[in-house]
Amino acid sequence: MNPRTAPTQVGALPDARGLGPALRWRKEAAVGARLRRSVEVYSAPPPLSGPDGVADWVAERRAAGGFRVDRVPFADLDGWGFDRRTGDLAHRSGRFFTVSGLHVRVEGGVPVPEWHQPIIDQNEVGVLGILVQEIDGLPHMLMQAKMEPGNANTVQLSPTVQATRSNYTRAHGGRAVRYIEYFTEPGRARVLADALQSEHGSWFLRKSNRNMIVEVPPDADVPVHEDFRWVSMGALGELLRHDDLVNMDARTVLACAPVAEEEPQALHPDPELLSWFTGERSRYRVRAETVPLAGIPDWVREPDRVRHREGRYFDVVGVRVRAGTREVGGWTQPLIEPCGTGVTAFLTRRIGGVPHVLVNARVEGGFLDTVELGPTVQCTPRNHAHLPSADRPPFLAAVLGSPPERIRYEAVHSEEGGRFLNARSRYMVVDAEGLTPLAPPPGFVWATPGQLNALVRHGHYVNVQARTLLACINTGAVRL
Repeated sequence: MNPRTAPTQVGALPDARGLGPALRWRKEAAVGARLRRSVEVYSAPPPLSGPDGVADWVAERRAAGGFRVDRVPFADLDGWGFDRRTGDLAHRSGRFFTVSGLHVRVEGGVPVPEWHQPIIDQNEVGVLGILVQEIDGLPHMLMQAKMEPGNANTVQLSPTVQATRSNYTRAHGGRAVRYIEYFTEPGRARVLADALQSEHGSWFLRKSNRNMIVEVPPDADVPVHEDFRWVSMGALGELLRHDDLVNMDARTVLACAPVAEEEPQALHPDPELLSWFTGERSRYRVRAETVPLAGIPDWVREPDRVRHREGRYFDVVGVRVRAGTREVGGWTQPLIEPCGTGVTAFLTRRIGGVPHVLVNARVEGGFLDTVELGPTVQCTPRNHAHLPSADRPPFLAAVLGSPPERIRYEAVHSEEGGRFLNARSRYMVVDAEGLTPLAPPPGFVWATPGQLNALVRHGHYVNVQARTLLACINTGAVRL
């Protein structure tokens, strides 16, 4: 084909001579610089007034919503039931999700090489998206006060859009998802970040969501519904210091924000870090197969829960929900309820003057690939209390025994409230200067926040718990 007459691709601009599409910069440094300015300012335009105003507004929306979540036995779940053959818990429509059994076998030297568990099987990709617009010359993010049945306090600050495919295609027969068009219709907004990211690999089977940040021009007319407000990244950082205020879906999207300047140096150059990670993925063989929920070893089904026989890990329970501000005003559904509060932490230290965090190559049964990079510590201590100290997660004792002056960040955050009930974790960043070696044990490596930011632009490198801590770094909630 003659290049002078070749059709212009969608989204490309013709060059000044009319010789086909013009080349554009592969990276736009100005985007990161503008977002970094937003991190330094704690603004929320009227009718709000900074982070305190945002927190007050979320509390008002919580009080106005008429929300109620009650535990119910499985027999009272409308449209949900246990399959007579497999015992799987599913919706009669075949939509939404299924609670199945999972059999996991791991080769490669792990403390527990084989186990069974219930798992959420949701074979659809949702959209988690934040809409950005410059207000008074500063990028702001359109955040939602959204109710989720599993949240510790029902309503938390959420992305502009937080919707499964079943939601935004209206499988539930409810109202349309507000602002979804900015994320699903090409050309409606400029893409700043877009990557498929995993969800909790211990509770979801190969579940991914599309994490997006898109921007509209300053003069674009974006009507703001009463459940939405514009907030700067700096204000979000302040709010991330509060317990149970910024939800998991907002945190994972904020982790994808292209704010970090690439450090010129690191303990491990990028090719070396990627080689180490590839080696970690290669040395494990993980076989995770769905099996009938009925009869999986060590799990017991009761009228109001499916539980582990020793009371560890989590229960599967049922709830009835009333929510006046959701697309559907009321429904019932199963949820996973963990047995205890988790601990999720980065150990951090400066190496050659450059901040680094200690990351762990984690194997989880529900990951799409074998391994993702997780925090230094990620566990529920109660699940390991019966083990000898030597068999408990590495660095857990160091994190829990940290004196206050070494704790750089600490807050309790809820996990995904649409599928998990009262799932909360104590997120921490602990100064390990002088306490941890430059040569950590196998499975751990020192990486810079900039290196994690580069990896999170791609899917399935950094797990959801590490992304929460990265969001705290990106928004200035913790300063390394």
